[in-house]
Amino acid sequence: MISELGALAWLFTVVAFGAIVPIVPTGAAVSGAAALAFHDHPLLIVLVIAAGAAGAYAGDLVMYAMCRAGGEQLARRLRWLRDEERLGAVKDRLQRSQIPVLLVSRLLPGGRVPVLLAAAFLGLSWRTFVVANLPACALWSAVYAGIGVAGGSIFPEPWEGVIAAVVLVVIVTQVVSLVNKRRAARAERLST
Repeated sequence: MISELGALAWLFTVVAFGAIVPIVPTGAAVSGAAALAFHDHPLLIVLVIAAGAAGAYAGDLVMYAMCRAGGEQLARRLRWLRDEERLGAVKDRLQRSQIPVLLVSRLLPGGRVPVLLAAAFLGLSWRTFVVANLPACALWSAVYAGIGVAGGSIFPEPWEGVIAAVVLVVIVTQVVSLVNKRRAARAERLST
């Protein structure tokens, strides 16, 4: 049980760090942990979801606080702000419907950071952010854990399930990114 708690603490740490430094593959970490839990102790999957959600939530709160305090200048320095046109569109959507945009942003690959930045730059209240981000993080963790369980249930060896879960997360992320890039290019061509 001690080793499982240590693994959950590491998962929390990796996901929290990855929420602040968006190059860490946090979804793959949750999926891999869920695939391992499926083979070792299936009831641990609930704790994997909780640790992933708590890490995501803590990291998002730190990033939000940093953006609220440091503004766009800090976001540029840390290279969180890359596409100012997209940020403007996200600000518009966020002003129209705050809670749904915050909820969905965590599920879309590449959607969390622009929405989090827009919310901070618009001065979205802490209360609104804290309340909306909690179910978003829980849902995100459950989805990625589900991917891990699916990978873990297909393969007899835990390591095969972990690799399958990570590969599936990478493929889904790349496909969504490609679709978004094509939509943006098509919208740009239509606007010119």
